[in-house]
Amino acid sequence: MSEKDLERLKQTRQWAHKKLTDKGSATYRAFVEMESAAFKDGALSKKNKELIAIGISVRIDCESCMQWHIEQAAEAGAAYDEVLEAVEIGIEMGGGPATVSARFALQVMDAVFGA
Repeated sequence: MSEKDLERLKQTRQWAHKKLTDKGSATYRAFVEMESAAFKDGALSKKNKELIAIGISVRIDCESCMQWHIEQAAEAGAAYDEVLEAVEIGIEMGGGPATVSARFALQVMDAVFGA
């Protein structure tokens, strides 16, 4: 996936967020509040929670999730190698099919951290 495609994916996510927010979706607002609560520093840091989410995102093959959580992990101070290990956990949990998801994660990592 090209950086242009990654940017398009991000723009679509931002568009949907704005649309649901502007429409006053109570369900979406509750989801955003839950996400905020779940990813706050607690017994686990936000960075560690984002790394967990990356592994889950690879396992469930959610490209938008991978992109979001890799970006969030980087912003929370995660290094490339930490993100790579989270991707590897997703591969282990998902077996062969997760290696396909990992290809996308690697492309996002190159875009976020530089090739």
